[in-house]
This record gives sequence, structure tokens and C-alpha cells, in this order.
Amino acid sequence: MSYSDAFLKEVLARTKVVAVVGLSLNPVRPSYYVARYLSLRGYRVIGVNPGHAGAMLFGERVRAAIGELPPEVDMVDIFRRSEEVPPIVEAALAHLPELRTIWMQIGVEHVEAAALAGARGVDVIMNRCPKIEYQRLHGELRMGGFNTGVISSKL
Repeated sequence: MSYSDAFLKEVLARTKVVAVVGLSLNPVRPSYYVARYLSLRGYRVIGVNPGHAGAMLFGERVRAAIGELPPEVDMVDIFRRSEEVPPIVEAALAHLPELRTIWMQIGVEHVEAAALAGARGVDVIMNRCPKIEYQRLHGELRMGGFNTGVISSKL
């Protein structure tokens, strides 16, 4: 799927509370360092993982299920296999009245679940990482030698 930079930037700018489904407490796992990065950028990040339920991470208690999340969650970031996406999307649509975005991580896609969310007015991004997109769109990847396409006077 192709998403415009303007669309991705708008989604990242409007998002305030992110639920990371499949969050690991292991700091070398991608779900951990993506969640940590987002929390350092000012997002409220709440993990969802039944194996870590009750643990505290980034100032929030990890939840066992989407049904335990507070209603103000406006983005769900999915770190699960593609075949596990439909029940996650269904639970998010049923439980989160402020939901505006379903974000599926790199390698995660489910067209039918995306269509279900889209039909309810929820934006869907598949096979992308919000950390990478944030860094790219804000010129942070330049320092690593990546051509981000963003012109900035920041060093």
C-alpha cells in the first residue's frame, strides 16, 4: 500500500494515545523500542499483552486485552501475525470509541480487517512502522545517512 507523506504526518500529529498490541517487556524486541520511542515523543503508550498484564511500562499498566484499555485510545499499533489481526480490529472497533487509526507493523497486512475498519471511518495503515515514519517525516533518519526527502535546517 502507498500512503502519502501528508496523510502519515497528519495521523501521527493527531494521535495522542497509542495501544501497542503484542508489546514485549524485552528492550531488544521491536515492539518495546517502538513503544519506548513513541513515549519519548510525547505519546501516551499502553501495552496490550496477556503475558505481561499488570506490569508497568512507560508509566502505564500493561493490559491483558483490548477490552481493558481506556476509551481515549485513538491508535492501535499491531505487533502480531497477519492472521491474528481480525479479532484485534474487531475488539478495537467494539471497545474504543475514540479510535481513529489501526496501524499494522512492517510485515503485517490484512485487507479484510482493513476494509472493516475503513467502513467504520477508521484510517488503516499496513506494513509500516510509526517509529520509522515519524523519524523519516521529521528528518531524524538523516543523521543515519538516509535520504528522507525532508529538507530542514536542523542538524
